[in-house]
Amino acid sequence: MIKGTEEVELARRLIAGDSSAFEPFVAIFQNKLFHYSFLTCGQREDAEEVAQETLLKVFESLHTLREPERVRSWIYTIARNLCYMKRRKSIFAPEEEISLDQLMPSFRQDGSERKLEIADWSSLPEAQAMNSELRETLQRAIRSLPDIYRSVLMLRDVEELSTEETAEILSVTTDVVKTRLHRARLAVRQKLDQEFHTAGVA
Repeated sequence: MIKGTEEVELARRLIAGDSSAFEPFVAIFQNKLFHYSFLTCGQREDAEEVAQETLLKVFESLHTLREPERVRSWIYTIARNLCYMKRRKSIFAPEEEISLDQLMPSFRQDGSERKLEIADWSSLPEAQAMNSELRETLQRAIRSLPDIYRSVLMLRDVEELSTEETAEILSVTTDVVKTRLHRARLAVRQKLDQEFHTAGVA
């Protein structure tokens, strides 16, 4: 089945009043919404509430969805808005956002050439690249990004939405999405690079 086809068909069935589509629809989005909310909100407690509230709001408002083929972007728009509201109220909300400049790759001068200080990831064994410690490091790196960059990275690279869908959710142009995604990837890569250097991997 083409990616996204099942969720669109389930959305159509739900809009038509087919209650049997409820469980498979939840099964598709429940974990995705928690993962997205956890990395966006930054706290497990908030993420659990946001994921539940998103699904509740989706089912309450599904009759307003005029284009079922846009169900994914519609759902993530709801989740994003709920997460931002939750963060403003949450006791876990950070006092200030970290600047992207603090995360961007540093440069070193090598003769007349300036080179990025980024480790060679190709030297990492595949088993290590897949272990839970690295996944947790990656999650921390994503959570440390400013909101505007974290949201793009989450939607494009983690949830695998298209550039167009991401632009629609964030109410920006596709060029803005591409620029922010590029900067976010560099920032996360530098963060991981720092971790590898500290651990003596690189």
